[in-house]
Amino acid sequence: MNETSALLTSPILQIGGTELTLGEVLAGALTLLIVLCGLLAWLAMRAASARRQAAEESVRLAREAEARMVEITRAQAEMQGRMGTMAEIFSSRQAELNKAIGERLDGMTSRLGHSITEQTKSTHENLAKLQERLAVIDTAQSNIQSLAGQVVQLQHILSNKQTRGAFGQSRMEAIVADGLPMGSYTFQATLSNGNRPDCVVSMPNGTPDLVVDAKFPLEAWNAIRAAEEAEGSEAATRAASAFRRDVEIHIKAIADKYLIPGETQDVAFMFVPSESIFAEIHENFEGLIHRAHRARIVIVSPSLLMLSIQVIQSVLKDARMREQAHLIQHEVIRLMEDVNRLDDRVRKLQGHFLQTGKDIEQILTSTDKITRRGNRIEALEFGGQSAEEGKAGPTSEKSAASSTGNLRLRVVDDE
Repeated sequence: MNETSALLTSPILQIGGTELTLGEVLAGALTLLIVLCGLLAWLAMRAASARRQAAEESVRLAREAEARMVEITRAQAEMQGRMGTMAEIFSSRQAELNKAIGERLDGMTSRLGHSITEQTKSTHENLAKLQERLAVIDTAQSNIQSLAGQVVQLQHILSNKQTRGAFGQSRMEAIVADGLPMGSYTFQATLSNGNRPDCVVSMPNGTPDLVVDAKFPLEAWNAIRAAEEAEGSEAATRAASAFRRDVEIHIKAIADKYLIPGETQDVAFMFVPSESIFAEIHENFEGLIHRAHRARIVIVSPSLLMLSIQVIQSVLKDARMREQAHLIQHEVIRLMEDVNRLDDRVRKLQGHFLQTGKDIEQILTSTDKITRRGNRIEALEFGGQSAEEGKAGPTSEKSAASSTGNLRLRVVDDE
């Protein structure tokens, strides 16, 4: 026993300056063992708790997974149902689409066939019209050929001075005669100085007459054309100078012969029988235009002469209307008198219509009263009493008398 105690109290280990006995070492070891056992027990409990929580968590997860599986199954069933519905809708829509496409194709086929038919018909018509136009073109070509021959003849005519003057005179006379009434113009009239202009147009209101000259120097113009065709610049220059000189001489002659104060207008017309010559003069011979303006001579083409004649015609019409103004005024006064008489008669007729309307309204009122009274009489039952009403005796008679009295009272009140 003592040996054991001595053994336990004897130092066996020295750490630093501290000596440890066997008992202290055993006590520490025991304490450490107890602590380790408690730690192991606590770890076992934690492990058991963790396993239990893991088991519960696995159960919960399994339940959630099962619930999700159920939900997924239900969603899959719904999806299958929706897919079936969509498949039906798609099939019906596809059938409708196929039907619509078929109808559209049929309609397009029909329209296309109709359009092709119409196009074929139109093509035949256009070909027929084309043939007609080709026939017209052939006719026009033959006319052009004949016209070319006539132009050649006209060239021969214009080569002669007398026939050329007659050509310009005829064109001028046709324009004047077509635009002015008879008596307002005179061809080849003799003036007081003995000269005879081609045309004298009588102006209204006692104003002097207008002189028109148609003797244009075309031979000089033809010389210019011949020089241009020959492609000679010097010859063309000489021809242009000769044309300018001849026109200036003609302008001076018209001013000296036909501008008579008090007898003719202070201007005169020089007629050019061709629009192309008129345009060429204005484009390349501007000096002639100024020379004619200073000499109070107006160069006119066929279109300008026609326009001038139309203006003169309007002036003549205005003068004739002014001369007849008093007659027009008298006729207007008589027309206003007729309108006033018509207004009085219409007013009287309106009064008759108003009185007739009042009479018709009174007649309609009377017929309405008669109709209402006839309806009341028709509503009564005469001679239609039954056997029981006949057996009722004095009481029924009193009722009938009372009803008749009430009817009379109502009729009197209506009146």
